[in-house]
Amino acid sequence: MATAPHKQSLRKKLYTIIFEAETPAGKWFDVVLLILILSSVIVVTLESVVELRREYLQLFLTLEWVFTIIFTVEYFLRIYSSPKPLNYIFSFFGIVDLLSIIPTYLSLFVLGTQYFLVIRVLRLLRIARIFKLTRFINEGEVLSKALRASMAKIMVFLGVVLMIVLIVGSLMYVIEGAQSGFTSIPKSIYWAIVTLTTVGYGDIAPSTTLGQILASFIMIMGYGIIAVPTGIVSVELAKSEKEALASTKVCPNCHEEGHQSGAHYCFNCGYHFKSFR
Repeated sequence: MATAPHKQSLRKKLYTIIFEAETPAGKWFDVVLLILILSSVIVVTLESVVELRREYLQLFLTLEWVFTIIFTVEYFLRIYSSPKPLNYIFSFFGIVDLLSIIPTYLSLFVLGTQYFLVIRVLRLLRIARIFKLTRFINEGEVLSKALRASMAKIMVFLGVVLMIVLIVGSLMYVIEGAQSGFTSIPKSIYWAIVTLTTVGYGDIAPSTTLGQILASFIMIMGYGIIAVPTGIVSVELAKSEKEALASTKVCPNCHEEGHQSGAHYCFNCGYHFKSFR
């Protein structure tokens, strides 16, 4: 019973250092972690170069395992220090942290899986919190809110687009036929999507006058269709306003970030920050 307060205090200290960037120790921890992440991504990238891999393969493998062991220890420390370990494990960053170490262990059984370690670059999303760039955290929250508010409208819009490419693809299949490369309706739909998005690979092209007229119609429509989602999100961005700057505080319960300065409760789960001692 006497060791319980000590353990709780240790967990609290570890949590402050690992999850927060408000203290000098926490900031230094994140800066070192940032350097390690960048270094590990560089090593994986260089290993993919045949000439370098042939000459420095053993060095690359050693460095990969060193980085992986460090990140594995860090991952389990995050689980230990979190008051709600399962919430951290299934949070966005918890999943990213796990995925950043699994490929090295999988490479023992499946060759080539170590290149998936580049997913570690997603951990750099913590950079705004590391350097206390609260302005960017704030802007990120505004953008996130606008995207969530726009989702329903964009889904309806994408449904209309899918109907258009289905109809146009079917028409092109009937008009052009296999002699022009439109060998099936799915392939014709693929052409309609490529044309509507103004990508234009050029692997399939209409040869008849009617087909070229329809293609021209789709090309012109593509410019307008690209602008619609932009307009929807822009309107929602104009509506999204923040009353106060966000802080670097991380909720110990749900691990949500981007809380307003001076907040006592988590905006996501309602957790009282002072209850974690």
